[in-house]
Amino acid sequence: MIPIAKPQLDDAEILAVSDVLRSGIIAEGQRVAEFEQAFAEYTGTEHAVAVNSGTAALHAALLAHGIGKGDEVITSSFSFIATANSILFTGAKPVFSDIKADTFNLDPQLIEEKITPATKAIMPVHLYGQPADMDLMTNIAEDHGLILIEDACQAHGAKYNGKKVGSFGTGAFSFYPTKNMTTSEGGIITTNNREVADKARMIRSHGSKQRYLHEMLGYNLRMTDIAAAIGLIQLRKLPEYTARRQHNAKLLTENLKDIEGIQCPTVGEGCEHVFHQYTILTTNRDALADHLRNEGIGTGIYYPIPIHKQPYYMELGYNDNLPVTEKASMEVLSLPVHPGVTDEDIATISNVIKNWSGSKC
Repeated sequence: MIPIAKPQLDDAEILAVSDVLRSGIIAEGQRVAEFEQAFAEYTGTEHAVAVNSGTAALHAALLAHGIGKGDEVITSSFSFIATANSILFTGAKPVFSDIKADTFNLDPQLIEEKITPATKAIMPVHLYGQPADMDLMTNIAEDHGLILIEDACQAHGAKYNGKKVGSFGTGAFSFYPTKNMTTSEGGIITTNNREVADKARMIRSHGSKQRYLHEMLGYNLRMTDIAAAIGLIQLRKLPEYTARRQHNAKLLTENLKDIEGIQCPTVGEGCEHVFHQYTILTTNRDALADHLRNEGIGTGIYYPIPIHKQPYYMELGYNDNLPVTEKASMEVLSLPVHPGVTDEDIATISNVIKNWSGSKC
């Protein structure tokens, strides 16, 4: 079986965790501080605040910017539900805008028509590891006095015009096991704003800077030293992992680009795509997925139901007209691209798709 995702862990991570366990300091401690510093340096930001999930990173980032009841945040419906849920957690309202058909990211040309007096922030999603159009996003935010929060949960190391995502506004990353790097579970906020970083640190720790002195409402969102120890090792390996994902994506595109009925991923101008997912478009998506599964090849559909069509959101009254999002949800199919995929695996995946496509002609 060639799985759609596979965490890349070895003795280095095991030894790092063992060292933490032997130290007796397993909650938030020195390893977390080291990981924060290393990740801030990696993203080119001044501050990083580690938390216990990507969802927590999004939630705390929003709260740290003072977003709450009565505010609106413009974002994408074509994402994991945590993107929108994190906005709801604050009491604010997600406002969905449509995506570009080629990159699956927010279409900047459609955002301004969604802005109202209640709009407080824009939250672009760097979906599948491809940066959103950050020059235009930044310009829109600046022109309208809006906060820019980047959902970079799938885009560790991705660059837009040479600058890493998570450094344009306030970034939020996930370290779930299947992400481009993992801490087993975890997340991190990146920012160049000290006030936002300080507030995020309070939010993650029951609203306190000092033990037993609570200055605001906070939560228990802390990362453990166990998770941070894994993260430090994974961060060192991330450039190698990224290169392998990009290599695998290049081979897949070379092999599949001329197959009728298959649209390979497009890399946006000025973007360095890190291929958290390699996602094709095909109108025969379900049949192809079944065929690949029968041939021992894992696939993923990210995402079959847009957020605005989820039952809970429909109960809240969402009834958006997002034609590009809805079409994508019926046609996207992700193929294995992770660092554990070999050249031989790529050849197998490609040949299975070619043979299936040929049988349909």
